[in-house]
Amino acid sequence: MDLKSKIILISGPTSSGKSNFAIKLANQINGEIINADSMQVYKQLKILTARPKKEDLKKAKHHLYGFVDVKKNYSTGEWLNALLKKIKYIRKNNNIPIIVGGTGLYFKALTDGLVKIPNIPIRVRNKVRLMQKKLGQKNFYIKLLKLDPLIKNKIEKNDVQRTIRAYEIKNYTKVSIISWFQKTQKYISSDEFIKLYIDYPREALIKRINSRVDSMFEEGAIEEVKRFRKLKVKKENSPNKVIGIKEITNFLNKQCTLEQAKELIAIKTRQYAKRQATWARGQMKSWQKINTKGLNTTLKKLKKIST
Repeated sequence: MDLKSKIILISGPTSSGKSNFAIKLANQINGEIINADSMQVYKQLKILTARPKKEDLKKAKHHLYGFVDVKKNYSTGEWLNALLKKIKYIRKNNNIPIIVGGTGLYFKALTDGLVKIPNIPIRVRNKVRLMQKKLGQKNFYIKLLKLDPLIKNKIEKNDVQRTIRAYEIKNYTKVSIISWFQKTQKYISSDEFIKLYIDYPREALIKRINSRVDSMFEEGAIEEVKRFRKLKVKKENSPNKVIGIKEITNFLNKQCTLEQAKELIAIKTRQYAKRQATWARGQMKSWQKINTKGLNTTLKKLKKIST
């Protein structure tokens, strides 16, 4: 295997140590790291999104971190276009692209191609979300099957995000999400990817998440949210979904205590990690799952290939 012709993808749940693993790998194989986290692109949200620290940025070259203003909605398509340019640039310098993050949709766009679905109006999206909330996921999925039978056995019934997306697409475009995916064109050949997923034990991951929440507050998460609020970002913009903004805002408004805010952030982060794991089970079946004990072995294997 010629590692120079490969693109290494590293994913895993939040707090699983993806960034540290990527830095170690980059140093061993002349790699450069590219961000695949949809929230780490925003420049004003460094702490809550757990962006690489200054000392980490010095250890290896990093790209597509903290370069988008929070007032701008940044799409998967924009990220993919920027990513493809970075891959070309890194390869031109005879280095290896290492793409790291926890946003499954970003990786899917890269490996499977981007589905060019028309923009769904926010009023339609909000209407579908409200319907799902009122019906509950079980009944909403039954309703989705009646609207779009093609999704049967293609989208898991408990996958809230994708079922909502499927409903709003069929409802607005009158074309099934499955049909849209079939029109998709890949940008890079599948055999160019080495796909690694860090499969962290649940209990150990919970401890790491709790520790990260404490660290965020020590690093200045409250001040970051204060600065963010002054920017008056529109409620529907993606940065408002960053875990911690709502909880710390409630604390600042004296609607909860600091400890309650911390606990809520930890709970939501654990829930997010669970959703990432669910996505991986359904969408990343071809990825090599690595447990924490296998990380060093993987590093050694890839270093051996690169020499």
